Amino acid sequence: MTLQTDKFAAYLRMLKDRSGQGYERLGKQAGASGSSLHRYCSGKSVPADYRVVHSFAKVCGASPAELRELHQLWALADAGRVDEAEQAGAATGGDVAPPRRRRAYAATAIGVVVLLAAGLVWLTSDASAPAAGRYADRMLFSAACRPPVSMGQHDECVTEVQNLLVAARGRLSVDGSFGPETLRRVTAFQVLAGLPARGVVDEATKTALYDQRTSMATWPAATVEQRIRAVFTETPDTAVAIARCASFLDPLWVLPNTNGSRNWGVFQISDARLLELGGSPRQAFDPVWNIDAAHRLWSAHHDFHDWPSCSAALGNPQPH
Repeated sequence: MTLQTDKFAAYLRMLKDRSGQGYERLGKQAGASGSSLHRYCSGKSVPADYRVVHSFAKVCGASPAELRELHQLWALADAGRVDEAEQAGAATGGDVAPPRRRRAYAATAIGVVVLLAAGLVWLTSDASAPAAGRYADRMLFSAACRPPVSMGQHDECVTEVQNLLVAARGRLSVDGSFGPETLRRVTAFQVLAGLPARGVVDEATKTALYDQRTSMATWPAATVEQRIRAVFTETPDTAVAIARCASFLDPLWVLPNTNGSRNWGVFQISDARLLELGGSPRQAFDPVWNIDAAHRLWSAHHDFHDWPSCSAALGNPQPH
């Protein structure tokens, strides 16, 4: 059991114990077998589909804040599960990497990808040796930072990550604590660098941070507001208020949903909407594309029903 799996299982047990119900009864309500729930709560396995976790937590009476925290714990445990599977495959000469991971590697490799040493090692197109070798003397490749740097961590490894993100022109505080702000920036950096957006600083992300080839420079809030007003000519004030509510007018804002998906950019366009619009997270980080896409969504019904929480927070304002 990895540390992340242990934390995830402990959180599930807390919810289960608080509910006062048995595994079989909870399983019937959540649409899963009682034996499966027992495996998850004991840390023997991590579900590949977050929807099972979400359903279980809901029938246990989890609050929205608890659902958000549980999703983060599941994401970290799931990442650890995938890494273990890959390491087992490397050790036995097999190929057990899930299809989604294979697709991610194919999409993000700039030049040559591959080789092994108890897992996958990334090579860049201009490198003649494994990337870790180039930066073997850097902190993130030291023994202290050997595991992925991840949510909840508080140490010098996190400080190094934050300093490197700032060097890439990312906007965040350097406090040595891997909280939601750092999670957002790490995820955004991975998207911009063409890496799988896992939200943990793995070997490939460490290398990309040290390569210093990815810029997180983007528009300031004032420029974003000007663009929104230029595009939403029919209802500029409300559109700006919705965007400010959704992302604080930050083009690189990222938020997870309780169903495992994420929202991206100025207008926090969801994964599902990106698919409908033919876009990608990287495109969603482009404020021009994001604002134009949001206007397309608004134009369908001339309202902001795609942003129900922000509309409610604004008191359902009328276009003006």
